[in-house]
Amino acid sequence: MSLLIDPAAQDLLFREARTANTFTEEPVSDAQLEAVYDLVKYGPTAFNANPLRIVVIRTPEARERLLAHMAEGNRHKTASAPLVAILATDHEFHAELPHLVPHAPDLKDAYFSERPVREEAAALNGALQAAYFLIGIRAAGLTAGPMTGYDADGLRKEFLDDDHAPLMVVNIGRPGPDAWFPRLPRLTYEQVVSTL
Repeated sequence: MSLLIDPAAQDLLFREARTANTFTEEPVSDAQLEAVYDLVKYGPTAFNANPLRIVVIRTPEARERLLAHMAEGNRHKTASAPLVAILATDHEFHAELPHLVPHAPDLKDAYFSERPVREEAAALNGALQAAYFLIGIRAAGLTAGPMTGYDADGLRKEFLDDDHAPLMVVNIGRPGPDAWFPRLPRLTYEQVVSTL
């Protein structure tokens, strides 16, 4: 066997995991979300940057504010999901580097003193952390519905600030009736991998 995790875990995290479009009313607790984060925080980022920030949408008022910025096709499923998270990147992530990389105290200023450099690093590493977050949601036995169909400027003004950029909105819960679209094809190993 080439993989160390058992087939059931492989199915849970990858083969049978799907993006849900409907959800049950079963709530997602803070404890579940914290357990997910406490697992996925160990995913790698360059320089241990950790630029991901998560805004959890729980109240009906916050949900209505969010729906106003979602694309038409994403509103109903976002309205019905038990929990919604806005995943964003922090362009001032470098302020935490002295704590996150204590053996390199000059890293903050040596590499990340310029805003465009931080924005590029935050986008790449934040997306990497977001991918781990989605796998963590699956590991909790939940389903995630990541979306980028929204008004990014409106979302930033409503929930973030100029130092943060939205990456995606994620609906979280247990799949409801007719939750899945048909599985789309994937590229094969031979189509993707080349050996030199």
